[in-house]
Amino acid sequence: MAFTREEMERAFAHYQEVAAESARTNDWKAWSELFTDDVHYIEHHYGEFHGRQAIYDWIMETMHQSPNDEMTSFPIEWYVIDEGKGWVVCCIQNVMNDPGDGQVHQAPNWTLLKYAGDDTWSYEEDIYSPVEFGKMIGKWAKAKGANAN
Repeated sequence: MAFTREEMERAFAHYQEVAAESARTNDWKAWSELFTDDVHYIEHHYGEFHGRQAIYDWIMETMHQSPNDEMTSFPIEWYVIDEGKGWVVCCIQNVMNDPGDGQVHQAPNWTLLKYAGDDTWSYEEDIYSPVEFGKMIGKWAKAKGANAN
């Protein structure tokens, strides 16, 4: 199914706005509602999820655990839209709370989204390096510990 670039740009901008608000409030209900009821979501560390409710349950649990609860934003570094396929491929930076050293602690993931129309997505897959995420979290935790006083 083909979508117009304008529709996909608008839907992807909406996806980003909702994700930013969910990160700010740590309430992921609105974000989970961006997906179709039968969505297929692959998260290479946490597994596969089928359905909007499964995504909501997973993201609420995950983002309320340390150190994930210290991720404050998920800005898009770059993206590509294929309106013929209805796909968006993007690089999302996972930004940690400032641990007091004034440095930006972040690690990227690459995401494939498949658009389903009407501001909803039927598929998401997040790909990243657990090693690189681990290194970033280690540096962040060290800085947080050094600035705890």
